[in-house]
Amino acid sequence: MIRKFVAKNQERVDKFLSKELNVSRNQIESLIKHSLVKVNSKIIQKGGVKLKIGDIIEVEIKEAKKQKEKYEVNFDIPILYEDDDLLVINKPPGIVVHPAPSVKEATVVDWLKTKNISLSTIAGEERYGIVHRIDKETSGALLIAKNNKTHEFLSNQLKDKTMGRYYFMLLNEPLKEAKCVDKEIARNPKNRLKMAYVKNGKSAKTLFVPVYENLTAAKLFTGRTHQIRVHLTTIGRYILGDELYGKKTQNISRVMLHAYELYFIHPNGQKLSIIAPMFDDFKKLLPKGFKDEKINSVCDIFTDYIRLCS
Repeated sequence: MIRKFVAKNQERVDKFLSKELNVSRNQIESLIKHSLVKVNSKIIQKGGVKLKIGDIIEVEIKEAKKQKEKYEVNFDIPILYEDDDLLVINKPPGIVVHPAPSVKEATVVDWLKTKNISLSTIAGEERYGIVHRIDKETSGALLIAKNNKTHEFLSNQLKDKTMGRYYFMLLNEPLKEAKCVDKEIARNPKNRLKMAYVKNGKSAKTLFVPVYENLTAAKLFTGRTHQIRVHLTTIGRYILGDELYGKKTQNISRVMLHAYELYFIHPNGQKLSIIAPMFDDFKKLLPKGFKDEKINSVCDIFTDYIRLCS
């Protein structure tokens, strides 16, 4: 599959393609390394090539190949929705989304391959089908594209914010009121494992709404790494089980953060909202007296607080 673009500004080709394909610059560099990127019909060797207005950029997206599994897949994942173009899964906690040099275990992508599910290739061979990701310890709704056309369509929704998720979390202390946190995020200069509020970092905005005691909901207006966890630190809170940004919590083995509802527009034009039920480890820690039936309507309360982040 060949994708063609026309440069509208003078900028680096890797930066341009990163925005157009909604993938990292490292992934663009991988495409360039394998001679899959051309500018004005000539193969380029470096991502720093400066584009001129009107330049024609071509990118070859190779089809996914069946690969021998490196790690045994000894888990299953609930499928919440599936059709010919995409599927939504309820990722359990403790499973990494896609392979990486530091990952020494089976991932969601490995699981997808065992199911012989057709996957998009636009995000590179390590991220077949992955439109967006969530952390290993976080559970919940995850969207998978089955072909490149669908992947591009969904990626554009990440850019224009027509796709989003509502999260549930269990905090160390309840919030007294809804709060909008609008603070920049960048890599923590003192700890490379963490992100932090850093002036002149990337813009980030999160709306937190208390639900019942320490059960709290959040809506992301941007999608930065560890965004919810970093923004909580700025208001003196942390998620139970979060040893990186909070404190070690006895008998809690993972970060109690769950992507509960995913909303997006299907390529056929239909608006979809998919609910990912909480896993048992999360449900066991819900505040006493909380009724499960409140969960189905809780995301509606955000309409009353959106003004806080406008």
